[in-house]
Amino acid sequence: RWLRQHEYVEKLNMHGILSASAGQEQLLTELLVTHAKIPVLIGELISVEVWKHKVFPVLCQLQDFKPRSTFPIYVVLHHEASIINLLETVFFYKEICESAEDSILDLIDYCHRKLTLLAARSTKAQAVTSAELRADDLASPPSMQADPVPPQELQKQAEAMEFEISLKALSVLRFITDQVESLPLSALTRMLNTHNLPCLLVELVEHCPWSCWEAGKLKKFENGTWHLVPPEDQVKMTKLDGQVWLALLNLLLSPECQRKYRFDGFNKSQLLKLRAFLTDVLIDQLPNLVEMQRFLSYLAVTDPAPPKKDLILEQVPVIWDHILKKNSGKWQAIAKHQVKHAFSPTEEELKLQARRWAQTYSLDMMEALVPDKPRCRVCGVEAAKRCSRCRNEWYCTRACQIQHWQKHKPACNLMA
Repeated sequence: RWLRQHEYVEKLNMHGILSASAGQEQLLTELLVTHAKIPVLIGELISVEVWKHKVFPVLCQLQDFKPRSTFPIYVVLHHEASIINLLETVFFYKEICESAEDSILDLIDYCHRKLTLLAARSTKAQAVTSAELRADDLASPPSMQADPVPPQELQKQAEAMEFEISLKALSVLRFITDQVESLPLSALTRMLNTHNLPCLLVELVEHCPWSCWEAGKLKKFENGTWHLVPPEDQVKMTKLDGQVWLALLNLLLSPECQRKYRFDGFNKSQLLKLRAFLTDVLIDQLPNLVEMQRFLSYLAVTDPAPPKKDLILEQVPVIWDHILKKNSGKWQAIAKHQVKHAFSPTEEELKLQARRWAQTYSLDMMEALVPDKPRCRVCGVEAAKRCSRCRNEWYCTRACQIQHWQKHKPACNLMA
C-alpha cells in the first residue's frame, strides 16, 4: 500500500516538473487544492523525516539486518526528496500556500530544521563538497548495482540526499514568505520570533553552503550537481543566492513583519552584516535590494520600537510532536518489524517491485527531465546505444557494453 502511494507521489512529481517546464502547472495545482492534498503531503513529508531520524539509524545497526537488496529502503529515503520537490514546484502559487491551512506551521518548522542543518554544516566547515556528492552515488540506486550495498553506504547516500532536500526546503520557505500578507498570524510569529528566520538567513548569506573552494577553484551547486565557476562568473548570483535574498526582502520589508519582529541588539547586529554583501554588482542583478540597502542604513542609526505584545491564542504545529509521542519508546520495535515485513522481500517480490518501479520511473519521462544527453556507463562519452533488455544503461559502443556486462547482468535480470 505504501509503495503504491509512493508511486502516485513520484508520478505527480514528474508531472509537476514537466508541466512547470511547459508553463502548464495550473491543472496540477487545481487538483491538489480541490482534493485538499497539500496537508496530506506535508504530513507524509514529516513522517518520512521522523523515520529517517528515529528508525533508520536503529535499522542500520541491527545485527540481523542483511537485506537481499537495499533498494526498498532507498525508495523510502527518496520519498522525502520527491515530496519536497513537488512542493517546491507548486508552492509558487498563492492558492497552494493558503490550502495548506494549519499544516503551514508544520512546513515552516520543517524548513527551519533543514536550513539549520545547512547553516551548521557551513559554519563548521563541513559543507557537502562535490567529492561527497558524487554523481554515481546519487544516480545509481542500490538495486542497480552488482553487489548489495551495506547499510553504512546507504547512510552516506542519505546524507548526500539530505543536502539537496535542504536546498529544496529553502526554495519552499521563500515561496511561503512571498505570501506573508495572507499567512496566519501564528505563521508570522513562528518565522520571525520562534525561529528567528531572518538571522538564520543571514548565516546562509555569510557562509553560502552551496559553494566551496577546491584546489583554489570555486565550485557552486546548481541543478543537482557541482559546477566549476569561471573567474568572470564568480560574482554572478545563483538561483539559491536569489532565494535567500528574496526571503530576506519579504521578511524584513513587509510592514506587518517589521511590526512583529524584535529588532534587539543581537538581531540588529546580525542583520547589519548584510551591508557588506550588498555590492553594486549584486544590486545590479537584483535591483529590489536597493530597498534592503536603504532599510539597513536606517536600521543602523535608529532603534525601532519593540513589537507590541498582543494577547492571542497562538496555534502550534502538531504533526512532528504527535508522531514522536505516539511512537515514543517503540523505535527499535518498529525497525525490527520493518526489517521482517517490509525490507526483506523474497526474490519473487523483489522482481515484482522492480517491474513496478520500472513503470513508475518511466525512462521516456526521465529522459525528458534530464537536460544532458545520456553518457556511456563505461567511458563517460556521449552515448546513443541502450541495453535492449532492461533499457536502463547507455553505451557508446558494443565493446563498452560487453565490458560492463558482468557488472550489469544482475540488475538487468532483475529489471527485464
